[in-house]
Amino acid sequence: MILYLKALADISTKINLTLRKLFYTLFIFCVLFFVASFFFVVLFKWVSPPTSSVMIQRQVGMIFSGGKLINYSWVSYNNISKQVALAVVASEDQNFPYHIGFDFEQINKAIKDNKRRRKVRGASTITQQVAKNLFLWGGQSFIRKGIEAYYTVLLEYMWSKERILEVYLNIAEMGNGVYGVGAASIIYYKKNPARLTKSESALIAAVLPNPKRYSINSPSGYVRGRQNWIMRQMDSLGGVAYIKDL
Repeated sequence: MILYLKALADISTKINLTLRKLFYTLFIFCVLFFVASFFFVVLFKWVSPPTSSVMIQRQVGMIFSGGKLINYSWVSYNNISKQVALAVVASEDQNFPYHIGFDFEQINKAIKDNKRRRKVRGASTITQQVAKNLFLWGGQSFIRKGIEAYYTVLLEYMWSKERILEVYLNIAEMGNGVYGVGAASIIYYKKNPARLTKSESALIAAVLPNPKRYSINSPSGYVRGRQNWIMRQMDSLGGVAYIKDL
């Protein structure tokens, strides 16, 4: 009996030591994660990101599949046509100048719409898309969504709206393997992004929901319809004055 109790005590001690090591390791990991995430958010507030998490994942996939290299070229906000900046806001996130990273009105609408139809409708803001594309990976897990929300709060708290939109315009995929308006304007329109017209900007924004499927070079009827809808939304928002004071 004494030996049995001693064995139980030894097992209990080993379990406690293992749990303590596990919790300590988890604590260290969390501290390192928060420090690193804070550091990179502050860094990219001032420094142009040389790449993004999504671009790295896509490039690795292309290398292993024998595909081409991605196209990416950073352009400062001052050298981007405000028509394309307005077009992506009109297309992706019309409340962008006013929300705090989450558009709860659109989230509620998406929840109601998703209950009525099979096709899932998203409600991610531009800030959430920057958080996902710059720092995270694809997927819809609760863990990824939770980390995305954390980064969204950091970005809204530490960056200006103009900076968030600038980074979005530079890291969003705007064609198959084409990232950012700098690369898209040269590849599709043979011009500097500062010279993009309203119609060209709306067409770029029209392919954002699925740039691997939708084409700027050969737009389908659906894409043309989205382009026209986006131009009407740009007008209804009041033109580029809507994003003047970000």
